[in-house]
Amino acid sequence: NLQRLSLSNNKLHGFIINELCQLKGLSELYLAKNMFSGAIPGCLRNTSLRKLNFSSNKLISHIPSSFWDLKDILLLDISSNALSGMILPEVSNLRAIILLNLSRNQISGSIPATMGSLQTLQTLSLAHNKLQGPIPETFSGMISMESMDLSHNYLSGVIPKSLESLLYLNYINLSYNLLHGEIPDGGPFWNFTAQSFMMNKDLCGKSQLQVQPCRRGNKHISNKVMLLIKCLLPIMFVILVVSSIIFLKHKRDDDNYSTKKDLTDLDTPTRISYYELLQGTNGFDESNLLGSGSFGSVYKVILPNENIVAVKVFNNLDTEEALRSFDIECAAVRNLRHRNLIKTISSCSNNHFRSLIMEFMANGSLNKWLYSHNYYLNVLQRLNIMIDVATALEYLHHGSPILVVHCDVKPSNILLDADMVAHLSDFGIAKLFGEKQSKIYTKSLATIGYMAPEYGSKGVVSTKGDVYSYGILLMEMFTRKKPTDEIFVQGLNLKDWVSKSTPHSIINIIDANLLHRKNQNTDNILSHISSVFDLALKCCNDLPEVRLTMIDVVVSLKNIKALLMENAQDIVS
Repeated sequence: NLQRLSLSNNKLHGFIINELCQLKGLSELYLAKNMFSGAIPGCLRNTSLRKLNFSSNKLISHIPSSFWDLKDILLLDISSNALSGMILPEVSNLRAIILLNLSRNQISGSIPATMGSLQTLQTLSLAHNKLQGPIPETFSGMISMESMDLSHNYLSGVIPKSLESLLYLNYINLSYNLLHGEIPDGGPFWNFTAQSFMMNKDLCGKSQLQVQPCRRGNKHISNKVMLLIKCLLPIMFVILVVSSIIFLKHKRDDDNYSTKKDLTDLDTPTRISYYELLQGTNGFDESNLLGSGSFGSVYKVILPNENIVAVKVFNNLDTEEALRSFDIECAAVRNLRHRNLIKTISSCSNNHFRSLIMEFMANGSLNKWLYSHNYYLNVLQRLNIMIDVATALEYLHHGSPILVVHCDVKPSNILLDADMVAHLSDFGIAKLFGEKQSKIYTKSLATIGYMAPEYGSKGVVSTKGDVYSYGILLMEMFTRKKPTDEIFVQGLNLKDWVSKSTPHSIINIIDANLLHRKNQNTDNILSHISSVFDLALKCCNDLPEVRLTMIDVVVSLKNIKALLMENAQDIVS
């Protein structure tokens, strides 16, 4: 019944044994940074693998053709080995793949065009191999692509202009190849630097890319054409002057309410003016107020096309903290994309106004569903919401392009869409980490009751602080008691209250709404919620290094849910 096996960062050697293939329920296998040699077992196709990491070993031979039969795999990393052979066209079978890393091997041949059908792929690295031939035009079909590294190969031909359609692409490295021709300049390419294209055969493009300008073929121009040009030039000059005057006047009129660069591309218009925000909120009337925080207020906006969005308006712009909060949130949403994170559409701002336009969450905040008498969440709904939040934090800590610590995980920052899917929001005090940072120090205060001890006393921010906050939230979710509830006096707090009641007295602390339902087995519910509280307490250990990671939390919660679903009739009423 083993589902996850991690033996990474040891000194294990010898062959990877075929007996691993007998673990039919195995979904995650991590053997990275050891000294394994020999070939990769071909029988792994018989497992239920979703994540596999054999990177940084001494594996040789070809990539087993059976690898391309792992249709449900999400993460496949076999980088930094000595694997040879070719990437087969059957790579298109990896229909769910999110990360594919084959870098630093001896893989040769061409990149199969079928790879372009991997629509879920977000991170691709084929760097430091012996790949030849062109970059397939079909790569434009990888619509979720965010990071692509094809450097240090022998790729030739031109860079496909079709790659301009990859809207989420924020990193590309094509350096040290044999590419030639014009570097595309549309779509995401406007933001790439010279480092992405250096040391190629004969690339040309914009001067800031440190390549030669592209030559436009010299054509013979007849005398009649020259005469026509001379006649048209004065007319064109007049038109240009008039157009410039009109443009400058229009710019001056709208300067105070300009809309900045789009952050993403949705069905709703991404250019939303201040006047549309003003009109769609009835002058930011309180009747459209969805919630307020330390640095801003969120309003419901009905646009002229009747689409509904939410706008977060930042207050107190004369303070450094408010401006920093806006900048941090912009930086975060520009780099992050995940099903369980709030999606930001665009920003509307100037020197006196700052706002972010976000997708509208039809079911409001988790805080409303927990503490309003007209709303009710059953056990399964609560568990699904907490899995969604844990998955979002797992992405921020372990799967996003940059490591992000949210710093303010609490019910009011968790929003629910029309399908009751949870989305983590409000990155106003989030911290973005550099490549080698594991913790930083801050003077920003998070919400009392949810802060980890090391955050409140020393200002230490790390992923373990989010894990602590998540543990508090998990307890709150099933007790319906805020960590600042009036019952917590004289040194008693939510964590101690739950700890003293687990596992034998949890009926005294569980939300009564979960027990006063007809046709349900109370003992069954209590046993599963006891497991939830055990998990929450492991997240809230006073020592950061002892706390779980969000990867562990997601696995544990999904296991609890699987057991719970075996008696689904007891919990969905």
